Amino acid sequence: MKRSQINQVIKDMEALAKEIGFFLPPFANWTVQEWNEKGPEYDEVRDNGLGWDITDFGMGDFSKNGFGLFTVRNGNQKMEKYVKPYAEKLLMMYPGQKAAMHFHWNKMEDIINRGGNDVYITVYNSDKDGKMLDTDVTVNTDGKISIVPAGTAVKLTPGESITITPYLYHDFEVLNKGGKVLLGEVSMCNDDQNDNRFYEEGTGRFPAIDEDEAPYRLLCNEYPEAK
Repeated sequence: MKRSQINQVIKDMEALAKEIGFFLPPFANWTVQEWNEKGPEYDEVRDNGLGWDITDFGMGDFSKNGFGLFTVRNGNQKMEKYVKPYAEKLLMMYPGQKAAMHFHWNKMEDIINRGGNDVYITVYNSDKDGKMLDTDVTVNTDGKISIVPAGTAVKLTPGESITITPYLYHDFEVLNKGGKVLLGEVSMCNDDQNDNRFYEEGTGRFPAIDEDEAPYRLLCNEYPEAK
């Protein structure tokens, strides 16, 4: 992705969060220079990947496949000093955009439509080897249990949510009408390096960046070491 595109996504997400009334933590607004001045008191942000995270899943066309994300809080199962067993994210998608089909080996999460457009989440069961199954799926939406056919696209309007369990394949889609959607994710600890199983080969989590302009905000994997 071009840095200019990443910068614009972050600005759009800041504007949408403000419009809907979701207030981001102070480190969301730090410039590169401000990050260069931060000491070890902010190691939790560095070590646990908090902050901005924009991805096209390595597919090269963010307008069709991508996510804008901001990790608000996260524990870390590899480090004893971060005892939080939970995480929270904010996500944004544009109309006509999808996010890649995947499941998590360990993480259970709730996806909440925080406002804006509707979002559709397509679900499939899988076996322990990652094979997608053509079997009915048990779906939990806001405390309601439903049994739906494999490949059902579950519609979430603003305020609605769905629970995603480990090994449950899911993707995201916003129809090419209406505006952007702001999503919340409340989950167990998040580990994007090891806990994503993408259905399509070659799908990736973090994009290569073409530095065509200076960063507006640093991404969560770009922070400098503590002073």
